[in-house]
Amino acid sequence: MNKAWIAGGVSLAMAGAGVADAQIGQRLRERIAARAEKRAGEQGARQRAPGAQTLTYGTDPLQVMDFWSPAGARPAPLVLYVHGGGWKRGSKDTAIGNALPGHLRDQGYAFASINFRLVPAATVEQQASDVAQALAYLLARADKLGIDRSKVVITGHSAGAHLVALVGTDEQYLRKAGLAFADIDGVMPNDGAAYDVPRQMEQAGRMMADTYKQAFGTDPARQKALSPVFHAAAPNAPRFLLLHVQRKDGVAQAEELGAALKQAGVKVEYGSFPGTGLQGHAEINRKLGEPDYPATPVMDAWLKGVFGG
Repeated sequence: MNKAWIAGGVSLAMAGAGVADAQIGQRLRERIAARAEKRAGEQGARQRAPGAQTLTYGTDPLQVMDFWSPAGARPAPLVLYVHGGGWKRGSKDTAIGNALPGHLRDQGYAFASINFRLVPAATVEQQASDVAQALAYLLARADKLGIDRSKVVITGHSAGAHLVALVGTDEQYLRKAGLAFADIDGVMPNDGAAYDVPRQMEQAGRMMADTYKQAFGTDPARQKALSPVFHAAAPNAPRFLLLHVQRKDGVAQAEELGAALKQAGVKVEYGSFPGTGLQGHAEINRKLGEPDYPATPVMDAWLKGVFGG
């Protein structure tokens, strides 16, 4: 038998095995992430802060949110949170398994954590519209809910960080909901990494490649249209706080977005904190709001500056 043929066959078999192993590893990581998010949601449901109410902002079953009235005087500034999950999973409860709702409520802020429609049943464009629609719902009921509609910050983690950055740089989503950049005082993306979608997809490892492809497709024009970096020329929301841990892509993407926003005249601040990999990525979402977590006082000071406190 031809030795070259045998060697080639062995190489192909090994390559095939490598692809299969990568696919198995991807599925395993997906399951681990999904289980972690489920546990966070279950823990959050058990730890829900007093006074939370569930509101419906659209006709889809996922277009709901949890809302906490402020602990102090009304009307109060509003902080709206958008969960992560690779655009295809996650829920509003992943904000609630940590200290953030109670902490912000104790600071005298109203807080909302939203669900939104998920890929593949919905598009990323529809998800950004959901963020704007949820905000419009709250502001239309500002008097009833005790919200100061002149003091609004939107924030999100991971995929949610991308969505709030997109809404804060591409005004079309707000306009469709009857709002404008003037209705947002600040945007706080938390450890996102898809602010420049084409670059992120080029550099993505096997773990995230399929997730990005499912969310953003293969059309370069669409990928750019969904990239906050490419919308960072003025106008934008007026202030950004870009939080991140020490993930290489997250740091690079935050710096790229920040530079583009600064060039457009936006006031940009950064919060860089310890933590690497998925563990650090999850920790900054889970621990934000805990008094001894280093990102909490940075967030608090920034919010007071934005809201004039």
